[in-house]
Order: sequence, then C-alpha cells, then structure tokens
Amino acid sequence: MSKVNLNRRGFLASAAAMGAAGLALPAFGQAIDPYTGQPLYGAAPGAVPGATPDAGAVQYDAQQDSRRNTSSFVMHDWRPYFDNLTNGAILVDITSRYVTYWSEDGQTVKRYPSSIPVSEDLTKRGRTEVIRKVEGPSWSPTPEMKQRNPEWPDFVPPGPDNPLGTHALYLSWQYYRIHGTHDTRKIGRKSSNGCIGLYNEHIAQLFQLANVGTQVLLI
Repeated sequence: MSKVNLNRRGFLASAAAMGAAGLALPAFGQAIDPYTGQPLYGAAPGAVPGATPDAGAVQYDAQQDSRRNTSSFVMHDWRPYFDNLTNGAILVDITSRYVTYWSEDGQTVKRYPSSIPVSEDLTKRGRTEVIRKVEGPSWSPTPEMKQRNPEWPDFVPPGPDNPLGTHALYLSWQYYRIHGTHDTRKIGRKSSNGCIGLYNEHIAQLFQLANVGTQVLLI
C-alpha cells in the first residue's frame, strides 16, 4: 500500500474521530490570516507569526506552542463541577484547552478546542456566568493592553478585522469573554490576554446554545 494511501487513511481517521467527539474542522475559507495576509496552512515565505490585537503586544512562540493540546483532552462529566445544570453550563479547561457545554436538560453536550491566555498572570479561574450576548461585537483594548502597545487602535468595529470574531459571550468578570477569532492559528495555543477564543463556526453554535445566566467555570 502506498504512503499516500496511508496518509489519506490517517487523515480520514482523524477527521472521523473529531466528528465523533462533536468537533468540526475549521473551514478552508479561513485559510488566509486577515492580519498578515499570509496563508495559515503551510509556512509562507517571510511570515513571522506574532501577536494579534487580542494578544496585545505579547508574542507567542509558534514553534514552542504549535502542537494542539489533544494529549491532555479529558471528556468531562458536569457533576464534579456543577451542582445542577440550571440555565446550562460551560466548563473551560485551561489545561486541555477545551470548552464543554451542557444544556439544562443534559441532553446536549458540545466540546470545542480553544485558545487560552498567554501567561498565568492573565489567566482567571473560578465561577462566573454569561451576562451578555453580542453578535458582531466591537473591540477596544483594555488599559493594560494599550499601555503595552500604544499603537493598537482605540476601537475596532464589527467585521473581519475584529479580534472578537463573529460572536462574543460576555462574562461577569470585566474584560473577560468567550469569543470567536478570525486568526485560526490561535486555537489550541496560549495566545490571548485572558479571553477564551473559539473558531468562528464554534462560537456561533455556542452562542445559540448558551443563554444570559448560563453558568461558567474555568479550571
């Protein structure tokens, strides 16, 4: 059997496994990085991965952190983390870099790979909740981000250049959100200033499932 067939079989098996876990592969329509104009699949000549607005001036190391963190992925059950599923529940696992959602009746369970904060001091853990849902969010840097990089714009309107992607779930913690991202390099990496990022197709799905008042726990 040829090496091409083996590789193709391995790819199909991986895709099937992701489908069984309730995950979706990123759309090929997102293959161009809106910040650099470079292809995201395969190294482009002269491309230097670096921070996007959501990561402020912090540079993430693509070589050190390019591996998706599937080795530590855990299929969580909600019971050790929540007393009940009133209004639904979202568990953000910083270690495995996955977000799990349970509906109030427990019948719907979704799991999504995510980006996480670039450093421990930017990472929050504990209980919060969804207090606001915004489709087509605008973005402004936090005072700390602006201090680190004064060149960031004060305001970015909704659209393909917005660091919050297509949808955002605002949490009770100031400046903390679960949101989409047009920079698909960031998923599975330490690449944000504190927020949790998802592929745009995944945050769109979670946006429809979650409600204002949905419980959120970051561990």
